[in-house]
Amino acid sequence: MLKGKLIVFEGLDGSGKTTQAFMLVEALNRRGYKAEYTCEPTYGRVGDLIRLHVSKLKSRKPIYEALLFAADRYEHIFREVKPKLRKGVIMISDRYVYSSLAYQGAGGLSLEWLKSINFFAPKPDLTIYLDVPAREALARKHKSASRRTVFEDLEFQSKVREIYLKLAEEEGFLKFDGTKPVETVHREVLRAVLRFLRKT
Repeated sequence: MLKGKLIVFEGLDGSGKTTQAFMLVEALNRRGYKAEYTCEPTYGRVGDLIRLHVSKLKSRKPIYEALLFAADRYEHIFREVKPKLRKGVIMISDRYVYSSLAYQGAGGLSLEWLKSINFFAPKPDLTIYLDVPAREALARKHKSASRRTVFEDLEFQSKVREIYLKLAEEEGFLKFDGTKPVETVHREVLRAVLRFLRKT
């Protein structure tokens, strides 16, 4: 039986999700909860392949990407997430299966097929979506990165956002305005998460 909770942050690159995930972990730990940060792609064998190879491809190969991300996610869930959940840890994941649906879905793959190859992934207890317009997210990324990746195309990112917004409605994500100041977003997220944890 899983005693912990899986809370997932989703959003475009540049939406602020990594910053918010770390801030949430720190805030929960200060309040006596046992929370840990994790991310996808992981820093495991498959995750390293994704980081070193896939992000540098000049032409996108959505099926190849989708299968690699699914394999990495399988290791992530069974080697790290589930064991920690059994110990009662609140796992805060920076990206999860919805990233595959949004990004590889924007690459032209069927969402149903993407769901089918991720059948092993348990539904998060809570999904937090930070919504930022694609143009602003790209502007943020270009300030902090010296090179562009194949994922950083405005038209493509706009498609990713469209899928995220649809998923947010269908799956009941908690949606926050990622264009607000960092501390404001953090307070709103923390308030919602604490409310959720007190109910469960």
